[in-house]
Amino acid sequence: MKRTIDHALLDNAKINKKDEFYTILSDIENEIVHYTHLFHGKIVYCNCDNPQYSNFWKYFYDHFVDLELKGLIATYYDSESICWKYDGKEITKNKLQGNGDFRSEECKKILQLSDIVVTNPPFSLFREYIRQLTDFEKEFLIISNINAITYKEVFALIQKNKIWLGINFGRGISGFIVPQDYELYGLETEIRETGERIISPNNCMWLTNLDNEKRHEPIELVKNYEGNEKEYPFYDNYQGINVNKTKDIPADFTGVMGVPITFLNKFNPDQFEIIKFRKGDDDRDLRINGKSTYFRILIKNKRIQHPAVEIPVMQPSLF
Repeated sequence: MKRTIDHALLDNAKINKKDEFYTILSDIENEIVHYTHLFHGKIVYCNCDNPQYSNFWKYFYDHFVDLELKGLIATYYDSESICWKYDGKEITKNKLQGNGDFRSEECKKILQLSDIVVTNPPFSLFREYIRQLTDFEKEFLIISNINAITYKEVFALIQKNKIWLGINFGRGISGFIVPQDYELYGLETEIRETGERIISPNNCMWLTNLDNEKRHEPIELVKNYEGNEKEYPFYDNYQGINVNKTKDIPADFTGVMGVPITFLNKFNPDQFEIIKFRKGDDDRDLRINGKSTYFRILIKNKRIQHPAVEIPVMQPSLF
């Protein structure tokens, strides 16, 4: 079945608690395997997770010894919220004074005592969530909607190389478990033998500040600008060329290039510099022949030491 993408679906569902979306265990396993050495001696906090249902809690509980964890903590939003703790020997449960909102003072105190946050946070509150993690200078590995890249707060952190994308992206995240009363429509869906109901929105990613091997792999550049200039038009309102696909980034272009946001899934900060996002010199969306392009990230190749191509002077636009 062909997937159709509704970028608002998970955002809307997260607002309504009865439509909670749970991360599939295999997706957690497939991502964390790239960071296992970074968890040794750490306290992991899953601050949007009810351990009765959360596969994040299950993963860290089952792999507590393998990862050499120091501690595991979970809290979740509920009128009867409980703080779960595991030290490798026993689980303790304590009733929270509040409702377990990650923004509450008691949850912030738990956050201060933890080392790494790993969870699937509420997408509708994502700006607040990521701001809190960065304010407290915590390491984290979280799932988000791909649209989060376009949030100015998030993009600024990516541009400053303070956060980056994880390993799995888009179809690399197989789906989410939804409640039994959730109507399966509009997306690729599945009902497993276990009875779990799965939707696959194909519009999510992992976001982190934990280092991984993928972000140090250079993008192989196999095309050239010289001789193919018609494939790379200049923007009306910015001195840079448009590149429709990451694989088409020219190896010989010394100037600024606009690439799709999916570029960030392959971005190597040692190879490319991020200049800005989406806007031209007139602070309006980038345009070609008067028409706005899809959102573009403006980048420059850091590894070209000497000009290989003469960049034409941008002519004034009539638009």
